[in-house]
Amino acid sequence: MSETVRMSPAQGAAANRGARRFTVGRIPGFGAATWAFFLFLYAPIVLLVVFSFNGSNSATIWSHFSLDWYVKVAANSDIQRAALNSLIVAGVASILATALATFAALAMVRGSPFRGQQLALSTLLLPLIVPEIVIAIAMVIFFTGIGLSLGLGNLIIAHTVFCIPFAYLPIRARLDSLSPVYEEAAQDLYADNWRTFWHVTFPLLAPGILAGLMLAFITSVDDFIISLMVGSAGTTTLPIYIYSLIRIGITPQINAISTLVLLISFIFVSLAWLIARRSEASP
Repeated sequence: MSETVRMSPAQGAAANRGARRFTVGRIPGFGAATWAFFLFLYAPIVLLVVFSFNGSNSATIWSHFSLDWYVKVAANSDIQRAALNSLIVAGVASILATALATFAALAMVRGSPFRGQQLALSTLLLPLIVPEIVIAIAMVIFFTGIGLSLGLGNLIIAHTVFCIPFAYLPIRARLDSLSPVYEEAAQDLYADNWRTFWHVTFPLLAPGILAGLMLAFITSVDDFIISLMVGSAGTTTLPIYIYSLIRIGITPQINAISTLVLLISFIFVSLAWLIARRSEASP
């Protein structure tokens, strides 16, 4: 025999308020606008990937499926040189930026409070706020003022400074989620600071460090403005080379190069997201 559930007037009013609660999804046309937004955002990328397999010389008129443009990209020495420059700059800059970001996160979270800590944090995250072109101009003025001309070295320094906050954020997030009881237990067992860091803190912090390294790497590989303004002869990176090709005309070869860059970016961003998600689930 079923029983009727009776609610008090207060409970009934609360239920009615919950039923009338405003949600964005209930706005008429919101769903259609959302789909239109994503279509506008991703349809050009899908078309770029599709036409990278176009067998004709046209970048917009489909002829037949072909991998010829990828073969030509792989055999192009200029593209290989630009890609190698990008990998060298991104590899060194991401390692340096991640190391500096790790030290900064440890100082901010595990270190003793110090005067000007908030100012130091704001300065550290400044590249996320200041327009990239301003950073690029400041780098050019700085390098010119001190007479520094190291070729790829200038790009590595500039990319390192720019990539530090991108590496810092996932490392800081991972460090904030770690309980200090593990480090305290190690010190109770007579481990010094170095042993505690190397055997306890670093293994627990490794997922955040790896995620920060990947984000810094892909940020450096994709950078255009700083590379364009700071770079010199012989330091052409892949984004700059693509830009030089576009000025001549868009061809399926550009589509093929862009598709490869997109694939690399997608892989690294996905790996960074998976690592960050697994690190959140672990202690």
